[in-house]
Amino acid sequence: MATTDIRPFTVAIPQERLDDLADRLARAQWPDELPGVGGAYGETRGRIQQLAAYWRDTFDWRALEARLNSYPQFVTEIDGEDIHFLHVRSARADATPVILTHGWPGSVVEYLDVIDMLTNPESADTPAFDVVIPSLPGFGFSGPTRSPGWNRYRTARAWVELMHRLGYQRYGAIGNDGGSMISPEIGRIDGDNVVGVHVTQVFSFPSGDPAEFATLTPADHAALEQLKWFMDNKFAFNVLQSQQPQTLAFALADSPVGLLAWNAQLFGPDLEPEFVIANTAIYWLTGTSASSMRFYWEDAHAVDKPEGPTTVPLGLAMFAGDFQSMRTFAERDHAAIVSWNTYDSNGKGGEGRSVAGHYAAYEAPEVLFGEIRGFYGALAGR
Repeated sequence: MATTDIRPFTVAIPQERLDDLADRLARAQWPDELPGVGGAYGETRGRIQQLAAYWRDTFDWRALEARLNSYPQFVTEIDGEDIHFLHVRSARADATPVILTHGWPGSVVEYLDVIDMLTNPESADTPAFDVVIPSLPGFGFSGPTRSPGWNRYRTARAWVELMHRLGYQRYGAIGNDGGSMISPEIGRIDGDNVVGVHVTQVFSFPSGDPAEFATLTPADHAALEQLKWFMDNKFAFNVLQSQQPQTLAFALADSPVGLLAWNAQLFGPDLEPEFVIANTAIYWLTGTSASSMRFYWEDAHAVDKPEGPTTVPLGLAMFAGDFQSMRTFAERDHAAIVSWNTYDSNGKGGEGRSVAGHYAAYEAPEVLFGEIRGFYGALAGR
Protein backbone atom coordinates (compact mmCIF):
# COMPACT_ATOMS: atom_id res chain seq x y z
CA MET A 1 0.00 0.00 0.00
CA ALA A 2 1.35 3.40 -0.98
CA THR A 3 2.26 5.72 1.85
CA THR A 4 3.26 9.34 2.16
CA ASP A 5 5.31 8.71 5.30
CA ILE A 6 8.74 10.32 5.48
CA ARG A 7 11.14 7.92 7.17
CA PRO A 8 14.61 8.67 8.56
CA PHE A 9 17.41 7.06 6.56
CA THR A 10 20.96 6.08 7.43
CA VAL A 11 23.57 4.89 4.94
CA ALA A 12 24.88 1.53 6.15
CA ILE A 13 26.49 -0.65 3.50
CA PRO A 14 27.10 -4.21 4.80
CA GLN A 15 30.76 -5.06 5.31
CA GLU A 16 30.46 -8.12 3.09
CA ARG A 17 29.55 -5.83 0.21
CA LEU A 18 32.73 -3.83 0.80
CA ASP A 19 34.79 -7.02 1.10
CA ASP A 20 33.42 -8.28 -2.20
CA LEU A 21 34.29 -4.95 -3.83
CA ALA A 22 37.86 -5.11 -2.53
CA ASP A 23 38.21 -8.65 -3.88
CA ARG A 24 36.92 -7.66 -7.31
CA LEU A 25 39.24 -4.67 -7.48
CA ALA A 26 42.21 -6.86 -6.55
CA ARG A 27 41.35 -9.38 -9.29
CA ALA A 28 40.62 -6.89 -12.06
CA GLN A 29 41.44 -7.99 -15.58
CA TRP A 30 42.83 -5.22 -17.76
CA PRO A 31 42.26 -4.76 -21.49
CA ASP A 32 45.13 -4.54 -23.93
CA GLU A 33 45.98 -1.12 -25.30
CA LEU A 34 47.77 0.11 -28.40
CA PRO A 35 50.99 2.02 -27.66
CA GLY A 36 51.23 5.72 -28.30
CA VAL A 37 47.54 6.42 -29.03
CA GLY A 38 46.65 8.26 -25.81
CA GLY A 39 42.93 8.62 -25.35
CA ALA A 40 42.00 8.31 -29.02
CA TYR A 41 40.08 5.09 -28.34
CA GLY A 42 38.58 6.17 -25.02
CA GLU A 43 39.73 6.01 -21.42
CA THR A 44 43.34 4.93 -21.06
CA ARG A 45 44.43 1.93 -19.05
CA GLY A 46 46.86 4.12 -17.11
CA ARG A 47 44.15 6.50 -15.89
CA ILE A 48 41.70 3.76 -14.91
CA GLN A 49 44.43 1.74 -13.18
CA GLN A 50 45.35 4.81 -11.12
CA LEU A 51 41.74 5.43 -10.17
CA ALA A 52 41.17 1.77 -9.36
CA ALA A 53 44.27 1.73 -7.17
CA TYR A 54 42.97 4.79 -5.33
CA TRP A 55 39.63 3.05 -4.84
CA ARG A 56 41.30 -0.11 -3.58
CA ASP A 57 44.05 1.35 -1.40
CA THR A 58 43.07 4.89 -0.35
CA PHE A 59 39.36 5.58 -0.61
CA ASP A 60 37.50 5.21 2.69
CA TRP A 61 33.86 4.38 2.13
CA ARG A 62 33.07 4.52 5.83
CA ALA A 63 34.34 8.11 5.94
CA LEU A 64 32.00 9.09 3.11
CA GLU A 65 29.20 7.17 4.81
CA ALA A 66 29.81 9.14 8.01
CA ARG A 67 29.81 12.42 6.12
CA LEU A 68 26.49 11.61 4.47
CA ASN A 69 25.05 10.47 7.80
CA SER A 70 26.09 13.76 9.42
CA TYR A 71 23.19 15.33 7.53
CA PRO A 72 19.52 14.49 8.08
CA GLN A 73 18.49 11.95 5.44
CA PHE A 74 15.08 10.52 4.66
CA VAL A 75 13.19 8.21 2.33
CA THR A 76 9.61 8.60 1.14
CA GLU A 77 7.57 6.76 -1.46
CA ILE A 78 6.53 8.83 -4.46
CA ASP A 79 4.75 7.34 -7.47
CA GLY A 80 5.73 3.83 -6.47
CA GLU A 81 9.42 4.48 -5.84
CA ASP A 82 11.43 5.02 -2.66
CA ILE A 83 13.04 8.46 -2.96
CA HIS A 84 16.09 9.24 -0.83
CA PHE A 85 16.95 12.82 0.04
CA LEU A 86 18.99 15.02 2.34
CA HIS A 87 16.94 17.70 4.10
CA VAL A 88 18.94 20.33 5.95
CA ARG A 89 16.99 23.22 7.43
CA SER A 90 18.49 26.62 8.10
CA ALA A 91 18.21 28.17 11.54
CA ARG A 92 16.96 31.31 9.79
CA ALA A 93 13.20 31.83 9.79
CA ASP A 94 13.42 33.68 6.46
CA ALA A 95 15.22 30.84 4.67
CA THR A 96 14.15 30.06 1.10
CA PRO A 97 13.54 26.34 0.45
CA VAL A 98 15.44 24.99 -2.56
CA ILE A 99 15.65 21.56 -4.17
CA LEU A 100 19.02 20.72 -5.76
CA THR A 101 19.18 18.01 -8.43
CA HIS A 102 22.25 16.19 -9.70
CA GLY A 103 22.69 14.18 -12.91
CA TRP A 104 24.60 11.18 -14.28
CA PRO A 105 27.22 10.02 -13.33
CA GLY A 106 26.97 12.28 -10.31
CA SER A 107 25.10 11.92 -7.04
CA VAL A 108 24.13 13.89 -3.95
CA VAL A 109 27.90 14.08 -3.27
CA GLU A 110 28.03 16.88 -5.86
CA TYR A 111 26.33 19.29 -3.45
CA LEU A 112 27.85 18.41 -0.07
CA ASP A 113 30.30 21.33 -0.14
CA VAL A 114 27.58 23.96 -0.52
CA ILE A 115 25.15 22.73 2.15
CA ASP A 116 26.64 24.71 5.03
CA MET A 117 27.11 27.81 2.87
CA LEU A 118 23.46 27.74 1.86
CA THR A 119 21.95 26.92 5.23
CA ASN A 120 24.24 28.99 7.46
CA PRO A 121 25.59 32.06 5.61
CA GLU A 122 28.03 34.20 7.56
CA SER A 123 26.06 37.42 7.23
CA ALA A 124 22.48 38.01 8.35
CA ASP A 125 22.10 40.15 5.21
CA THR A 126 22.85 37.14 3.00
CA PRO A 127 19.94 34.94 1.90
CA ALA A 128 19.70 31.61 3.68
CA PHE A 129 18.17 28.40 2.38
CA ASP A 130 16.51 25.21 3.51
CA VAL A 131 18.18 22.55 1.37
CA VAL A 132 16.58 19.43 -0.13
CA ILE A 133 18.95 17.20 -2.16
CA PRO A 134 17.27 14.07 -3.54
CA SER A 135 18.92 11.13 -5.27
CA LEU A 136 17.42 10.81 -8.73
CA PRO A 137 15.00 7.87 -9.12
CA GLY A 138 17.12 4.84 -9.93
CA PHE A 139 20.32 6.51 -8.74
CA GLY A 140 22.14 5.55 -5.56
CA PHE A 141 19.91 5.34 -2.53
CA SER A 142 16.79 6.02 -4.64
CA GLY A 143 17.17 2.80 -6.57
CA PRO A 144 17.04 0.58 -8.35
CA THR A 145 13.70 1.71 -9.73
CA ARG A 146 10.86 -0.80 -9.97
CA SER A 147 8.91 0.80 -12.81
CA PRO A 148 9.60 2.29 -16.26
CA GLY A 149 9.01 5.86 -17.33
CA TRP A 150 11.34 7.81 -15.06
CA ASN A 151 12.31 10.59 -17.43
CA ARG A 152 12.87 14.27 -16.62
CA TYR A 153 9.14 15.05 -16.65
CA ARG A 154 8.07 12.30 -14.25
CA THR A 155 11.00 13.17 -12.00
CA ALA A 156 10.00 16.85 -11.98
CA ARG A 157 6.46 15.87 -10.94
CA ALA A 158 7.91 13.74 -8.14
CA TRP A 159 10.06 16.64 -6.95
CA VAL A 160 7.02 18.93 -6.84
CA GLU A 161 5.26 16.31 -4.73
CA LEU A 162 8.32 16.00 -2.48
CA MET A 163 8.54 19.74 -1.81
CA HIS A 164 4.86 20.03 -1.03
CA ARG A 165 5.00 16.92 1.14
CA LEU A 166 7.74 18.63 3.14
CA GLY A 167 5.41 21.57 3.68
CA TYR A 168 7.03 23.99 1.23
CA GLN A 169 4.63 26.07 -0.84
CA ARG A 170 7.14 28.59 -2.22
CA TYR A 171 10.55 27.28 -3.19
CA GLY A 172 13.35 27.35 -5.73
CA ALA A 173 14.82 24.67 -7.99
CA ILE A 174 18.56 24.31 -8.67
CA GLY A 175 20.18 21.84 -11.03
CA ASN A 176 23.30 20.55 -12.73
CA ASP A 177 23.55 18.15 -15.69
CA GLY A 178 20.31 16.13 -15.64
CA GLY A 179 19.21 18.47 -12.88
CA SER A 180 19.51 21.34 -15.34
CA MET A 181 16.89 19.60 -17.48
CA ILE A 182 14.62 18.62 -14.57
CA SER A 183 14.64 21.93 -12.68
CA PRO A 184 13.01 24.05 -15.44
CA GLU A 185 10.29 21.40 -15.70
CA ILE A 186 9.62 21.81 -11.96
CA GLY A 187 9.00 25.48 -12.68
CA ARG A 188 6.73 24.63 -15.59
CA ILE A 189 4.65 22.20 -13.51
CA ASP A 190 4.46 24.28 -10.34
CA GLY A 191 4.91 27.78 -11.70
CA ASP A 192 2.67 29.44 -9.13
CA ASN A 193 4.93 28.19 -6.33
CA VAL A 194 8.45 28.09 -7.80
CA VAL A 195 10.12 31.44 -7.21
CA GLY A 196 12.94 30.77 -9.65
CA VAL A 197 15.11 28.15 -11.33
CA HIS A 198 18.91 28.26 -11.29
CA VAL A 199 21.02 25.95 -13.48
CA THR A 200 24.59 25.49 -14.63
CA GLN A 201 23.63 24.50 -18.19
CA VAL A 202 20.76 25.43 -20.50
CA PHE A 203 20.46 22.55 -22.93
CA SER A 204 18.87 24.39 -25.85
CA PHE A 205 19.93 23.42 -29.36
CA PRO A 206 19.23 24.55 -32.95
CA SER A 207 15.73 23.63 -34.09
CA GLY A 208 16.63 23.48 -37.78
CA ASP A 209 15.17 26.89 -38.60
CA PRO A 210 17.84 28.79 -40.62
CA ALA A 211 16.55 32.08 -39.20
CA GLU A 212 17.89 31.13 -35.79
CA PHE A 213 21.45 31.39 -37.04
CA ALA A 214 21.06 35.00 -38.13
CA THR A 215 21.39 36.28 -34.58
CA LEU A 216 24.20 34.03 -33.37
CA THR A 217 27.08 35.81 -31.67
CA PRO A 218 30.74 34.83 -32.02
CA ALA A 219 30.43 33.16 -28.60
CA ASP A 220 27.45 31.17 -29.90
CA HIS A 221 29.42 30.00 -32.93
CA ALA A 222 32.31 28.95 -30.68
CA ALA A 223 29.84 27.06 -28.48
CA LEU A 224 28.44 25.28 -31.56
CA GLU A 225 31.96 24.20 -32.54
CA GLN A 226 32.56 22.87 -29.02
CA LEU A 227 29.23 21.04 -29.15
CA LYS A 228 30.10 19.50 -32.51
CA TRP A 229 33.41 18.26 -31.13
CA PHE A 230 31.66 16.72 -28.14
CA MET A 231 29.04 15.04 -30.31
CA ASP A 232 31.73 13.66 -32.64
CA ASN A 233 34.09 12.44 -29.92
CA LYS A 234 32.41 11.97 -26.53
CA PHE A 235 28.72 11.29 -27.14
CA ALA A 236 28.84 7.49 -27.27
CA PHE A 237 27.60 7.21 -23.67
CA ASN A 238 24.44 9.11 -24.55
CA VAL A 239 23.72 7.10 -27.69
CA LEU A 240 24.21 3.74 -25.99
CA GLN A 241 22.31 4.63 -22.84
CA SER A 242 19.46 6.04 -24.93
CA GLN A 243 19.25 2.88 -27.02
CA GLN A 244 20.52 -0.20 -25.17
CA PRO A 245 21.30 0.58 -21.52
CA GLN A 246 20.40 -2.91 -20.35
CA THR A 247 22.95 -4.54 -22.65
CA LEU A 248 25.76 -2.47 -21.19
CA ALA A 249 24.42 -2.99 -17.67
CA PHE A 250 25.53 -6.65 -17.58
CA ALA A 251 29.18 -5.59 -17.77
CA LEU A 252 28.89 -2.67 -15.36
CA ALA A 253 26.96 -4.66 -12.74
CA ASP A 254 29.64 -7.35 -12.73
CA SER A 255 32.81 -5.26 -12.70
CA PRO A 256 33.60 -2.25 -10.51
CA VAL A 257 36.51 -1.41 -12.83
CA GLY A 258 34.16 -1.53 -15.81
CA LEU A 259 31.75 0.78 -14.02
CA LEU A 260 34.62 3.07 -13.05
CA ALA A 261 35.87 3.35 -16.63
CA TRP A 262 32.40 3.99 -18.04
CA ASN A 263 31.52 6.64 -15.46
CA ALA A 264 34.98 8.22 -15.44
CA GLN A 265 34.63 9.31 -19.06
CA LEU A 266 32.34 12.08 -17.77
CA PHE A 267 34.62 13.01 -14.86
CA GLY A 268 37.39 15.20 -16.25
CA PRO A 269 41.04 14.42 -15.49
CA ASP A 270 41.35 17.54 -13.31
CA LEU A 271 38.86 16.21 -10.76
CA GLU A 272 40.36 14.71 -7.62
CA PRO A 273 40.22 10.89 -7.45
CA GLU A 274 38.29 11.17 -4.17
CA PHE A 275 35.37 12.83 -5.93
CA VAL A 276 35.39 10.43 -8.88
CA ILE A 277 35.48 7.37 -6.65
CA ALA A 278 32.93 8.70 -4.16
CA ASN A 279 30.34 9.08 -6.89
CA THR A 280 31.21 5.79 -8.59
CA ALA A 281 31.18 3.86 -5.32
CA ILE A 282 27.61 4.95 -4.62
CA TYR A 283 26.48 3.45 -7.93
CA TRP A 284 28.36 0.22 -7.29
CA LEU A 285 27.35 -0.31 -3.68
CA THR A 286 23.67 0.39 -4.36
CA GLY A 287 23.56 -1.70 -7.53
CA THR A 288 22.16 1.16 -9.59
CA SER A 289 24.35 1.19 -12.69
CA ALA A 290 21.49 -0.22 -14.80
CA SER A 291 18.63 1.84 -13.39
CA SER A 292 20.60 5.08 -13.57
CA MET A 293 21.39 4.57 -17.24
CA ARG A 294 17.73 3.92 -17.99
CA PHE A 295 17.09 7.63 -17.38
CA TYR A 296 18.61 8.28 -20.82
CA TRP A 297 16.37 5.71 -22.51
CA GLU A 298 13.29 7.04 -20.78
CA ASP A 299 14.10 10.62 -21.71
CA ALA A 300 14.79 9.73 -25.33
CA HIS A 301 11.47 7.87 -25.56
CA ALA A 302 9.35 10.35 -23.61
CA VAL A 303 5.91 11.12 -25.04
CA ASP A 304 3.50 13.98 -24.36
CA LYS A 305 6.33 16.43 -23.91
CA PRO A 306 5.20 19.91 -22.85
CA GLU A 307 5.31 22.58 -25.53
CA GLY A 308 6.26 26.21 -25.38
CA PRO A 309 8.85 28.05 -23.29
CA THR A 310 9.09 27.99 -19.54
CA THR A 311 7.98 31.19 -17.83
CA VAL A 312 9.44 31.00 -14.32
CA PRO A 313 12.51 33.26 -13.76
CA LEU A 314 15.63 31.38 -14.89
CA GLY A 315 19.26 32.02 -14.01
CA LEU A 316 22.39 30.45 -15.49
CA ALA A 317 25.92 30.18 -14.09
CA MET A 318 28.09 28.89 -16.94
CA PHE A 319 31.68 27.78 -16.40
CA ALA A 320 34.26 27.87 -19.16
CA GLY A 321 35.28 24.25 -18.63
CA ASP A 322 31.72 23.00 -19.16
CA PHE A 323 29.04 22.81 -21.84
CA GLN A 324 28.57 26.25 -23.34
CA SER A 325 24.94 27.31 -23.41
CA MET A 326 23.76 29.45 -26.36
CA ARG A 327 21.49 32.32 -25.40
CA THR A 328 19.77 32.60 -28.78
CA PHE A 329 18.38 29.09 -28.41
CA ALA A 330 17.89 29.42 -24.66
CA GLU A 331 15.59 32.42 -25.10
CA ARG A 332 13.44 30.39 -27.47
CA ASP A 333 12.91 27.73 -24.78
CA HIS A 334 12.80 29.96 -21.68
CA ALA A 335 10.83 33.20 -21.73
CA ALA A 336 12.06 34.64 -18.42
CA ILE A 337 15.87 34.50 -18.36
CA VAL A 338 16.81 37.06 -15.72
CA SER A 339 20.43 36.13 -15.04
CA TRP A 340 23.14 34.86 -17.42
CA ASN A 341 26.65 34.81 -15.98
CA THR A 342 29.86 33.16 -17.15
CA TYR A 343 32.95 32.26 -15.14
CA ASP A 344 36.50 31.63 -16.30
CA SER A 345 38.09 30.55 -13.02
CA ASN A 346 37.24 27.75 -10.67
CA GLY A 347 37.85 29.38 -7.31
CA LYS A 348 39.36 26.15 -5.98
CA GLY A 349 42.66 24.37 -6.27
CA GLY A 350 45.06 27.26 -6.78
CA GLU A 351 47.24 27.95 -9.79
CA GLY A 352 47.54 25.44 -12.59
CA ARG A 353 43.99 24.08 -12.37
CA SER A 354 41.80 24.35 -15.42
CA VAL A 355 38.65 26.41 -15.13
CA ALA A 356 35.73 24.90 -13.27
CA GLY A 357 33.94 22.37 -15.36
CA HIS A 358 30.83 20.26 -15.12
CA TYR A 359 30.68 19.93 -11.32
CA ALA A 360 30.66 23.54 -10.18
CA ALA A 361 29.20 22.80 -6.74
CA TYR A 362 32.32 20.73 -6.05
CA GLU A 363 34.93 22.55 -8.14
CA ALA A 364 33.86 26.10 -7.32
CA PRO A 365 31.46 25.96 -4.35
CA GLU A 366 32.05 29.57 -3.27
CA VAL A 367 31.38 30.84 -6.77
CA LEU A 368 28.21 28.80 -7.16
CA PHE A 369 27.01 29.80 -3.70
CA GLY A 370 27.49 33.44 -4.61
CA GLU A 371 25.50 32.86 -7.79
CA ILE A 372 22.62 31.18 -5.98
CA ARG A 373 22.59 33.83 -3.26
CA GLY A 374 22.59 36.65 -5.80
CA PHE A 375 19.92 35.07 -7.99
CA TYR A 376 17.39 34.38 -5.25
CA GLY A 377 18.29 37.55 -3.39
CA ALA A 378 17.47 39.60 -6.47
CA LEU A 379 14.16 37.80 -6.91
CA ALA A 380 13.31 38.61 -3.29
CA GLY A 381 14.23 42.26 -3.80
CA ARG A 382 17.31 42.17 -1.58
